[in-house]
Amino acid sequence: MFNPRLRSLHPEDLDRVSEMESRIAGHPRKSFLEKRFAVAAATPDSFITCAAVAGEKLVGYGFARLQEGEFGTRGAVAVLDVIGVDPDAQGKGIGKAVIAEMERRMRKKNIGTLRTQVAWANHGMIRFFSSAGFLLAPCQIIERDTSPLREEVAEVTPVKMDGKRQVHSSAGGDYYETLARDRVLIRSLKKEDLAAVVRIDGKLTNLDRSAYYDAKFREMLIESGIRVSLVAEDGGIVTGFIMARVDFGEFGKVEKTAVIDTIGVHPAYGGSGIGHALLSRLVLNLSTLQVESVLVQVSSENFNLQRFLHARGFVPSQRLVLARTFR
Repeated sequence: MFNPRLRSLHPEDLDRVSEMESRIAGHPRKSFLEKRFAVAAATPDSFITCAAVAGEKLVGYGFARLQEGEFGTRGAVAVLDVIGVDPDAQGKGIGKAVIAEMERRMRKKNIGTLRTQVAWANHGMIRFFSSAGFLLAPCQIIERDTSPLREEVAEVTPVKMDGKRQVHSSAGGDYYETLARDRVLIRSLKKEDLAAVVRIDGKLTNLDRSAYYDAKFREMLIESGIRVSLVAEDGGIVTGFIMARVDFGEFGKVEKTAVIDTIGVHPAYGGSGIGHALLSRLVLNLSTLQVESVLVQVSSENFNLQRFLHARGFVPSQRLVLARTFR
């Protein structure tokens, strides 16, 4: 049995990790990794990192972000979004050793769930995660391309994002078209909007999730390669928000896929089309950036949110959400 030495990732590991990522993925991601290393070093309590070292050579690595209160839940989960093993050292249990070390550190923080995503066509990674004890999580990823949203919607139906964050359909017909394009002021999210976003979320969830949104703002405004998150205003008051991210990929090009993390509308503005307007503007902006698709993760039980998004062209994605729970 191969037994690498396990430790946290250090800033000086960046070049080696970037080299391995390029060999594994077939293209470089150094700009993404630079941001991830910098944020993990600046906010170590928000990440669990792991490096597997054989002799003096780093042969495996992983990043897991700790998220508190995601999707309106209480408690924290760890989200594994970067893991890799040197192609010359694969098949020796290094990946499982990295996950086991992450779980050991998670237990010390009283975190019992490790979640990740994998493409359906990536059979090698699916086999790996299955052998490591991961199962399908009770949620689904849906997506749509970045063609314009249909602006005429037949009815106004309040829905909730993952049972907590409320969004709304359009007001329908010509009235909505005027509302979305001319009457709703939509602008880029700024750090000064944090208090307003937390206040809206509190109205919708009856929870104080300021720590969650503080971390999300840091992710959206610092880590994300391109700022695409938006807020809606009425008379200088923030009435709704949509938080999304997209990064630079190979050779500085914009990645082809963006991810929506959360969308919320103040209950006082329910049914006014603000949620639809925010989504419509986001899709338009992403299309201008030549982003081809946008993803959303939703609970399998949240039929209202699925109905809202399906009406706007979202369909099941070919990506799976996997989770490993332990105590």
